[in-house]
Amino acid sequence: MLASTLMLIALLCAGVLITPPYAEMSPGPTVNTLGESSGEPVLEISGHKTYPTSGHLNMTTVRVTGADYRMNLVEVVYGWLAHDSVVVPHDTLYPGGKTEEQSTQENAEEFSQSQESAKVAALGELGIPVKSRVVVSTVVKDSPAEGRLHAGDVIKAVDGTAVKEPTDVAKLVTRHKPGEDVVFTIVPAKDAAAAEKAGKALTGSEKVTITTRKASDDDRAVVGIQAGTDHTFPFDIDIKLADVGGPSAGLMFSLGIVDKLTPGSMTGGKFVAGTGTIDDKGKVGPIGGITMKLVGARQAGAEYFLTPAENCASAAADTPAGLTLVKVKTIDDATKALEKIRTGDTAALPGCATK
Repeated sequence: MLASTLMLIALLCAGVLITPPYAEMSPGPTVNTLGESSGEPVLEISGHKTYPTSGHLNMTTVRVTGADYRMNLVEVVYGWLAHDSVVVPHDTLYPGGKTEEQSTQENAEEFSQSQESAKVAALGELGIPVKSRVVVSTVVKDSPAEGRLHAGDVIKAVDGTAVKEPTDVAKLVTRHKPGEDVVFTIVPAKDAAAAEKAGKALTGSEKVTITTRKASDDDRAVVGIQAGTDHTFPFDIDIKLADVGGPSAGLMFSLGIVDKLTPGSMTGGKFVAGTGTIDDKGKVGPIGGITMKLVGARQAGAEYFLTPAENCASAAADTPAGLTLVKVKTIDDATKALEKIRTGDTAALPGCATK
């Protein structure tokens, strides 16, 4: 008896003291994009007619343990056995020793970009034009472009060839060999901001010549910038949601915007949740933590879950009872699915299969 008791105590102590390299994911809060968060509307639109909405279009989240938190063996085993949490290798959430601060900053940037894409996709679905332009998003420290180009500069052309997409910039730069000059035609950020504030078209430009260098990982010619897209919207769309990061709420934000800008209720009063990244063209992309988001959505009362096509198989393998999965590839797929839900034609909804 004494030996068994001592052994049990030793095992319990080991379970508490041993910290395997694992982290935990669990269902996070869900937020209705048609409603309020912390007393403020999640979506606030001004300068354009809006309409009353009803029902739910909930975005979903996942809670994760912090980068510096080390689960003990007891917590790991409990997480493996629990249905409402998932234990994963620590490096899955924080690859390469990424700190919690770095992860938070990256998630904040992705969240901000997802909001912009959600607005563009929503207005595109409604046929409302949005002015877009290619800009310098970031300049790498100690790169050839440092001090020559700046974040916010509008890139009109590279070597005299007009650019329409951010990817055009890299293609034109990499036509060169390292050590060759590349000529950017730009509108400086301050001039572009002034023109936008005044509601005027961009006028005037200047040419900046930069000598390329060899990329650190291959033989490509680079100048050390990341190109992106800046949008000018025809009216104000403000998305207010604190303590949320990452790009996975893009689809639900875009649907909330569409609902507020169109007569009638898209949901017909039903409780619909979902997830998925979205790009400017309305394409829905996969996300992480799908099973935890399903659990969180069902616990909140969701009846239907808009699921990115690439997440369908894993979602279908572990779907909470009472939750209907709806496969979507684009925002147009999602709006058509909502129409079926609203009219009760649910038998025609595109579902998810395990294969």
